[in-house]
Amino acid sequence: MNYQIAIKNIDTVNEVEGYWSDGDLIQLLEKFNYPDGATAEKASLPELLEMAISDYEPNEAAEIVLKYKFPDRLSDGQIEQISHNMLIDKVCEEYPEIDMQGTLFHTNQLLFKAYNGKFPNAKASVVYFSMEPADGGVQKLTAENVLKLLNNGLSDRNLIKRLFENQMSQNIPFPEAKDIIWELKTEDDVNYILVTSENWINKEDITEYEFESVLEDIEEEV
Repeated sequence: MNYQIAIKNIDTVNEVEGYWSDGDLIQLLEKFNYPDGATAEKASLPELLEMAISDYEPNEAAEIVLKYKFPDRLSDGQIEQISHNMLIDKVCEEYPEIDMQGTLFHTNQLLFKAYNGKFPNAKASVVYFSMEPADGGVQKLTAENVLKLLNNGLSDRNLIKRLFENQMSQNIPFPEAKDIIWELKTEDDVNYILVTSENWINKEDITEYEFESVLEDIEEEV
């Protein structure tokens, strides 16, 4: 199916609003030995958590947040190693398990803010775009569909195209797409907002803002 693509805007942000729920903040406050989070004003929870976090050494705070977000995924040794590496590198961009990079980004930025820059400042991209089928038969697109359709508008230097050239350009499965795109929102199945790492898509990656793409049926691997 032929699609007309229009990339309307791309914002670079330090944090994704709404990722940490009030429930998350209250539970994290308890883990940082502040037990009164449940009775505090909701609007004050982020500031209270920042103050509670800053009472700990940076790597200790990182361990606490990582254990909260990955209770069954990482061993104590892995958490300790990541917590130290986070102070030096943008682990959220380099970690080999792609499905963990989004959570590592949100963790990194929570700590970056609490420690006034002791952690590297990673960034996310919020891309606003439309994808309209030529025949008007609108359907909800998946993360896989969206990345394949964006292929024609991205520079050959783009990291996704370099690492997943075949998945982006051929009608073969692209299971990593759902982890590369952290959020994909639409209200009308034409206008979309996606959130991902600046490392995956940034303003310099966009070479065309209006272009056409063809979405083919995926040939499932046997």
